[in-house]
Amino acid sequence: MGWGDLGAFGEPSKETPNLDQMASEGMLFLDFYTANPLCSPSRAALLTGRLPVRNGFYTTNAHARNAYTPQDIVGGIPDSELLLPELLKKAGYINKIIGKWHLGHRPQFHPLKHGFDEWFGSPNCHFGPFDNKALPNIPVYRDWEMIGRYYEDFKIDLKTGEANLTQIYLQEALDFISKQQASQQPFFLYWAIDATHAPVYASKHFLGTSQRGLYGDAVREIDDSIGKILKHLQKLGISENTFVFFTSDNGAALISAPKEGGSNGRFLCGKQTTFEGGMREPAIAWWPGHIPAGGVSHQLGNVMDLFTTSLSLAGLQPPSDRQIDGIDLLPAILQGKLIDRPIFYYRGNEMMAVRVGLYKAHYWTWSNSWEEYSKGIDFCPGQNVSGVTTHTQEEHTTLPLLFHLGRDPGEKYPLSFASDEYQRAMERISVVVQQHKVTMVPGEPQLNVCDKAVMNWSPPGCEKLGKCLKPPKSDPKKCFWPH
Repeated sequence: MGWGDLGAFGEPSKETPNLDQMASEGMLFLDFYTANPLCSPSRAALLTGRLPVRNGFYTTNAHARNAYTPQDIVGGIPDSELLLPELLKKAGYINKIIGKWHLGHRPQFHPLKHGFDEWFGSPNCHFGPFDNKALPNIPVYRDWEMIGRYYEDFKIDLKTGEANLTQIYLQEALDFISKQQASQQPFFLYWAIDATHAPVYASKHFLGTSQRGLYGDAVREIDDSIGKILKHLQKLGISENTFVFFTSDNGAALISAPKEGGSNGRFLCGKQTTFEGGMREPAIAWWPGHIPAGGVSHQLGNVMDLFTTSLSLAGLQPPSDRQIDGIDLLPAILQGKLIDRPIFYYRGNEMMAVRVGLYKAHYWTWSNSWEEYSKGIDFCPGQNVSGVTTHTQEEHTTLPLLFHLGRDPGEKYPLSFASDEYQRAMERISVVVQQHKVTMVPGEPQLNVCDKAVMNWSPPGCEKLGKCLKPPKSDPKKCFWPH
């Protein structure tokens, strides 16, 4: 979902009344980022508080490549990483993930082995349907075992876009909250729905109701669901004891636009890129009785901060034996303070850009290759900026491209290299980058090796359902990442 997809962020259709109300009752973050322009690395960052290059969610197979977690990926979240739910257990929390995990699908990467107590959802996105011969359909789990597969037991109609998944995920959330409230149990709920990821879907009640087509239908259903979750917290009398944060895992996928892609507002490009459209996210914090209503923050935030902020709310300290990139946002949220911190824009193993204050310096630019672009794959449709949206990897480490995001949020007008403003800003940014590179110890890359034998052929629970499939012989290969 993109920065420009909500009414509170200026979407002209004004079709998100519940999220807009959440913003009016809480705090809007206008400068909030993901840790990567792709789904699985950003989710790994959210749950570990660490950049993907530290927690292993990147590839070294080729320079600056975006790597995700397909069915045939061998890697996943390492045991050495400490996830937020593992740490919250120390304060007595019950933890549930609903929806998309995407941190590895082999048994050792199961979310219940990494701190979650309950799971209803899938290890991957709702791709398919597959033939269960060359490719297996993706399983849906309840806790330890699969209970069916997408397209077989959990229907998605690719012709109409109809699927009931968001309603199922909503009911799971309401039931979990009710159960914890009844037993006076502190809880952490990670509600990771995926209806706005192509192929986009919505339930029958929402189909055809948006001015924005099917994508808008999906956004409207998500908005309605979040409204119901917040009202449920209020009805149960626990809203003043519950911190809620809404954001996305990357910018809108313009490759799917206009029918199945969202809006990144005034920002350049979208998902897969380290331009603002790929990494700046809609973000709303809500905590009645604590967060002043109608607040707007220009604090530079990142999904990794949700790790540190959540620990702070639970009275816990972040681990001291590793580099944590997330900061505690509570001073910004509760006292309106601005904390000076940089934002690093990584693509695979390369730091592409950095933001310090209102300035953003690009050390590398690349939207996608000429080969991919010639096939019609375009992450920046209609947004060519000469010398900026490049189709070859362009290095600018000697003279970075510098933008002032306050005056130029669309990254269209690089500052003159000869200007005093450029010199002053780069002096400050260079120190930040140098310090960052000195402390950077990359993790073991998890997204280098693919093997069709490790796909979802026979997940736990398949025997009971008669849905076990025979895997092919193991044949590990280097994964190919074109982007």
